[in-house]
Amino acid sequence: MSEPKTTPAMFSKDNYIWMLAGLVLIAIGMFLMSGGKSNTDPTVFNKEAVYSTTRITVAPILILAGLVVEIFAIFKKSKTA
Repeated sequence: MSEPKTTPAMFSKDNYIWMLAGLVLIAIGMFLMSGGKSNTDPTVFNKEAVYSTTRITVAPILILAGLVVEIFAIFKKSKTA
C-alpha cells in the first residue's frame, strides 16, 4: 500500500490570530458606523448625531485598518516555511 500524501497547512496559527484581529477591527468599525438612535422623535432630524465624527471618520478608518490587517494575515509567511 502507498503512503497517504499530506499537504502542508496553508495558514499557521499566527495567521489565524492576525485574521481574527482584522475581523474584530472590522466588526468594531461596523458597530460604530451603525450608531444608534439619533433621536427619540423620528420626525426630527438630528444632524450632530448622524454626521458625528465617530460615524463619518473613525468607523471607516477602523474598517480599512481591519482590511489591511486581513491582507497582511493572508500574505504573511509562516516562520517554519
